[in-house]
Amino acid sequence: MTMYRQGDVLLVSTAPSLIGAAVPVPRDRGRFVLARGEVTGHAHAIHSALAELFEERAGRLFLRVLAGVEQVRLLHEEHDTIVLPPGLYEVIRQREYSPGAIRYVMD
Repeated sequence: MTMYRQGDVLLVSTAPSLIGAAVPVPRDRGRFVLARGEVTGHAHAIHSALAELFEERAGRLFLRVLAGVEQVRLLHEEHDTIVLPPGLYEVIRQREYSPGAIRYVMD
């Protein structure tokens, strides 16, 4: 199992059969946003034509990186760039517990 972490976003390689009935997510100004910072407004994003983002009804996100000459990079204003090889990844946001609630980590 291959994993990549960029701040509060974790990408875990997964089997194509797990994508289920996920539907394509449209690009946001030419890019796929995996997570947006609530505090800074920065985003974990991919600007490549060789990537596809899908979402299940339950809210799970999947990123498909297609093979090609161009490298697919996960970018963020405050983190190092991560180069992703072809494959299918589940996008997992880090969560934290606070009394009375489990919430996503605020970036």
